[in-house]
Amino acid sequence: MPKSDKRSFAALLSENYPLLGILIGTVLVSASLGPLHNIDTQLEFDAATGVIKWGLPYITYKNMINQPPLGFYAEAWFLRVFGLSYNTGVTLITLIGLGCTVLVYQLGKTLYGKPTATLAAALFALTPWQFALSRSFLIDAQCLFFSLLSLLVGIYAIRKDSFILFMLSGTLFATALLTKFFAVFTLIPLTFFYFYHRPSKLRRVPAVVAYFLPTLLFLFMWYVPITGRGLNSIIVIEDFNNFNPVGTVPSPFFIINYLLEGLGALFLIATALSLIVSLAHRRLFAKLLPFDLMCLATILAVGSVNTFLAVGLNLNAPYISPIKYDYQFLPFFSLLAASIVGKCFLLFNSAKSKGKLGKLLFSIASVGLVLLAASMLLNMNFVNQNSTGEYWLFRVERNQYVGYSFINSAPIEENSLLMSVQYLGFAFVLSGLVWASRHKLAGFLHGLLKRVRLWIEAKNALSYARREEYRNKHASDRSFSENHS
Repeated sequence: MPKSDKRSFAALLSENYPLLGILIGTVLVSASLGPLHNIDTQLEFDAATGVIKWGLPYITYKNMINQPPLGFYAEAWFLRVFGLSYNTGVTLITLIGLGCTVLVYQLGKTLYGKPTATLAAALFALTPWQFALSRSFLIDAQCLFFSLLSLLVGIYAIRKDSFILFMLSGTLFATALLTKFFAVFTLIPLTFFYFYHRPSKLRRVPAVVAYFLPTLLFLFMWYVPITGRGLNSIIVIEDFNNFNPVGTVPSPFFIINYLLEGLGALFLIATALSLIVSLAHRRLFAKLLPFDLMCLATILAVGSVNTFLAVGLNLNAPYISPIKYDYQFLPFFSLLAASIVGKCFLLFNSAKSKGKLGKLLFSIASVGLVLLAASMLLNMNFVNQNSTGEYWLFRVERNQYVGYSFINSAPIEENSLLMSVQYLGFAFVLSGLVWASRHKLAGFLHGLLKRVRLWIEAKNALSYARREEYRNKHASDRSFSENHS
């Protein structure tokens, strides 16, 4: 290989190692975790198997699963090619989970910049929430993948004012919606970005119609000619017919309780600090604040719908399963929390940071970064501890065993080879973050060493001045004594 090619390859590897390290680390940690399963995963595996047997997602013959079909057809194709087993199906979901991590990175890079994108991808990939859904046979990861891809292409379309890209985004949205109806929440950040950017060509009604046309066509084709179930079956969902048991009163804070386990308290506090810094210094963060608000609007909308279904309508599935109902806002939580990196840099480089408010906000942002680092370590510990247990439980009530659980089919032992693989995976993820921030760390260490050197020099100068003062005084006292004698 020519030297120029070697240099270009080395430069390419150096530039992309942060994301590569996160992906390699995630693969290694996922490989150390046994496939997770429960009643839902078994039903969805049966539906994918039904596609292979009968051509339709039947759980049993003529008994179709009450979910959109595309996810099961994708899984059936993978199972047909690589072997019909639950573990094979989970492998596909894990790969799609990696794709979600890449899309979170691309969204962060598009909206906030590379430093935020790298941290957001790591935060997203290391949450117990993401590991649970990427190591179980559920269609949620597929839905999120197509939702994020649709959003990313939609953002490109709006920025470039491209009708073709906008139609492509609409087709991807239709694909996501026909994988799982939770994809509808993709419209929240896309609509927010649409009105923020206001593209000229896409303001026309035909552009909006063209966006939703693939969705209407896909839904009509599946529910009318293909299955004959009728369009009304779209809203007839089994989850909406199962109410909480008598005596069960869902707490209005059940989502907060879940997030304390699914993300961690430090993660939530760091996210709040990131938003506070943006709102308190709106002029400096004028370019970032709209994206912060977009993330916040998505989080609040998804959480509010889930709360209304569980508390307002007393439905059981939305109450015990926020791990699935709120999965669509996990990337936006990660982006909002990680955006504190760029805010730290802006505050540090801004002349305004010399003022009291700037110094205060910089201190808050720095604390947020420390909290995010600590939350990642705690999430790694959560995954590590649960990988040795027989089940994973995500509770929605504090001090109560109420929530969504998975059975861990292959717990690992503390001193096993798989545990070493898991530790190596965590190390790869952290190495990607360190490599991404190596220049900032080098600058910080250089500044720290410079301050230490100046402090040592000042201390030595002070010590020398004191010694000289002592000598002069001692000489003066001795001269006085001799003259007096």
